[in-house]
Amino acid sequence: MGPLHGIRIVEFAGIGPGPFAAMLLSDMGAEVIRIDRKGGRSPGSAEITYRGRKAVALDMKKPEAVEAALKLIEKADGLIEGFRPGVMERLGVGPDVCLKRNPRLVYGRMTGWGQTGPLADAAGHDINYIALTGALHGMGNAGRKPVPPLNLVGDFGGGALYMAFGLVCGLLEAKSSGKGQVVDVAMTDGAASLMAMFYGMSATGMWKDERGVNLLDSGAHFYDTYETNDGKYIALGSIEPQFYKELLEKTGITDPAFAAQMDRNAWPALKEKLAAVIKTKTRDEWDKIMLGSDVCYAPVLSLAEAPKHPHNVARKTFVEVGGIMQPAPAPRFSRTAPEVQGPPQGADNEAALKAWGFSAGDVAKLQSAGAI
Repeated sequence: MGPLHGIRIVEFAGIGPGPFAAMLLSDMGAEVIRIDRKGGRSPGSAEITYRGRKAVALDMKKPEAVEAALKLIEKADGLIEGFRPGVMERLGVGPDVCLKRNPRLVYGRMTGWGQTGPLADAAGHDINYIALTGALHGMGNAGRKPVPPLNLVGDFGGGALYMAFGLVCGLLEAKSSGKGQVVDVAMTDGAASLMAMFYGMSATGMWKDERGVNLLDSGAHFYDTYETNDGKYIALGSIEPQFYKELLEKTGITDPAFAAQMDRNAWPALKEKLAAVIKTKTRDEWDKIMLGSDVCYAPVLSLAEAPKHPHNVARKTFVEVGGIMQPAPAPRFSRTAPEVQGPPQGADNEAALKAWGFSAGDVAKLQSAGAI
């Protein structure tokens, strides 16, 4: 049983970061029930972020469905939703209503721009949120356009992870105060928070406000990816002097020009020279030379390759659930081990509602009203 065993969460179905936040909570042992829109699509078996929870489909235009949702919320410790500001209020399940029914409820609201501010009501996606915070500006090679880092920084890093963190913080506080509250999770806020180190480095002059010219953004020759002889790639992160020294030893580089490790002006030329050396061997050959050493080295693996790597296999970093290979729950706990609570599934109204204390008669009334 995971560390959140005994915690109950109501999730209003959404896309992207909402389901991912719910997945994280479920992986940690929380009992999460998802409220789907009646008539909506069910998640497929490969939609990993929907794993581990039961679902009920409600027609929130029916007062009976709204009341059913509020009964679920009465029994919950937390709620998560990812709609634009005002949507939950129009559905009849806004924070004021829900906290009146359940004063201990921690009500998590996740949006791109936040609940307030000039852009609060605007549409947007991950790429827009990280653009506004300075994060996207710093991603890419020198002289080239910014490159979106998948949806990792806005949706999942700045959104879902801060939702899960914020909700658990709220739950801990509610334990002592007996009072719930609203958690306003903006992906812009979260992405900005993730940039804390870089804002600090910028303030001290250690970071130039340009792409691809800094220590950690592919500017340095010793912190970048390189193509190998077989068209694959390796990743180097030899920052510290002792690690850099080992990099030169493992690659057989004796060129005295490489002594100027931290000379920014020398980086472009040194990068060309290092690239030529790396290109002389295959990725597997470099693995034999550098993997597991203090070079700070790793092969760049594809989605198909990563689950098969010996380190990931040894740590069981990936698991197979319902025939689908997927990331295992993280992080690890020594006593309350988290686990995937089951594969993605669509709405099973009767089973889901009964698990939360609804009687057969309650379910029948909702069915007859067309609410489920």
